[in-house]
Amino acid sequence: MYLARIVGTVVATVKQATLKGQTLQWIQPIDASQNDRGSPVVAVDPIGLGPGELCYYVTAREASLTLWDTFAAVDAAIVGKVDRIDLDDGWASGER
Repeated sequence: MYLARIVGTVVATVKQATLKGQTLQWIQPIDASQNDRGSPVVAVDPIGLGPGELCYYVTAREASLTLWDTFAAVDAAIVGKVDRIDLDDGWASGER
């Protein structure tokens, strides 16, 4: 699982049939200190989060397992909301 911040909602005029009714979100992967890591990706959002919220997500085959149709073509899926991140100073500074 990975951490991310939701940066926006994707609007699709045409979707694959297995994604009908599913919300797609732009998510920015982050590290535990909430610094950006890599480029934003599109993830299916079966739990209904919004821009600015922190979440954790899965990729690969596990992403499709979050949906009723487990054969949906998805590369990433949001699986939970992050309420807070607690770090001890050693973790935040990368000393460990």
